[in-house]
Amino acid sequence: MNSIPYDEEPFFILGSASIELLRQSGESLAGRIEYVEMGPFDVLEVGGDPQALTRLWVRGGFPDSYLAANEQDSVAFRQNFIRTYLERDVSQFGPRIPAETLERLWIMLSHNQGTLLNASRLASSLSVSPPTVTSYIDLLVDLLLVRRLPPYRANIGKRLVKSPKVYVRDSGLVHALLGIEGYQELAGHPVVGPSWEGFVIENLLAVAPERTKASFYRTAVGAEIDLVLEWPGRKKCWAVEIKRSLTAKPARGFYHACEDLQPARSFVVHAGPDRYPIAEGLEAISLLGLMQEILQLNK
Repeated sequence: MNSIPYDEEPFFILGSASIELLRQSGESLAGRIEYVEMGPFDVLEVGGDPQALTRLWVRGGFPDSYLAANEQDSVAFRQNFIRTYLERDVSQFGPRIPAETLERLWIMLSHNQGTLLNASRLASSLSVSPPTVTSYIDLLVDLLLVRRLPPYRANIGKRLVKSPKVYVRDSGLVHALLGIEGYQELAGHPVVGPSWEGFVIENLLAVAPERTKASFYRTAVGAEIDLVLEWPGRKKCWAVEIKRSLTAKPARGFYHACEDLQPARSFVVHAGPDRYPIAEGLEAISLLGLMQEILQLNK
C-alpha cells in the first residue's frame, strides 16, 4: 500500500482554533485549503415536529444550548458563550475593541432584529462614530454571529431601499442578549416576530445551494418581500414572505412586490404544518416544507 505524502494528508482546523493559526494556514496552504461553514443545528437535523422546532427557535442551534437538560442550563451556556466572545475571542482581532461597547451594540442589534441598518443612530447611542459602528458590525459578520441581508438590486424603474437589514444569526443568542429565558416569555416580547423571521431565514439559507444570492425587496412606497432567493443558473427568483401566525395572509405590499419581480415561485412561510394555495402562484407552507422544496434544487 502506498502511503500518502505528509503534505497531502487532509486535516481539519475548527473555528475555535487560534486566529493566528488559521491565518498562517491560509498563507502557507494557498490553493490547497477549503473553508467550510458549519452552522448550528437546523430544523432538518432536529426533526420537524412542532416541539423540536419551537425548542430550536427558543434555544438556538448551538448543540450545548439545544441539548441542555433544562432552560436554565441552556441560557447559562449562551450567556457564557457571549461572555467568552466579548472577553477573549474578539481581542484576537487586531486593535482592542471595548467589550462593553461591543456588548451594547450586540444587544441593540437584537432589539432591532431584522430592521434596516442605521449606523448613525447606533453610533449616537454608543458615543462612537458611524464608521466605528460599521467596523464592529463587520467583525460580527466575519465571526458568523450577524447576518447583513442586502437589499435586492435591479434596474426595474422603482425607488428601492438601499440599506441592508441586520440579523443576529442564532435565535438563541438573540433571546439570551435580551434576557428572554423561555417560550412563554418570548411569545409576549416585541421581538417575537423579528426573531422568527431571522430563524426562518437562517434555516432556509442553511439548505440553499452554493452561490445562492439572498436579499430582501422593499420600495419607497411599501412594496416588500422578506426574502428573495436567486438560484445559481436560474433566471427567475423565489419570493418568500415570513409570518409567525398559524395562518398565512401576506400584506398588500407583498403582492405589489411580486408584480414587480415576477418570481418563478412565491411562498408564505407560516408557523403551522399545513400547505395550501393562497392565490394563483402563491402557496402557504411550513418552514420544514420549504426547506425540503429547496433541497430538491440540489438534485
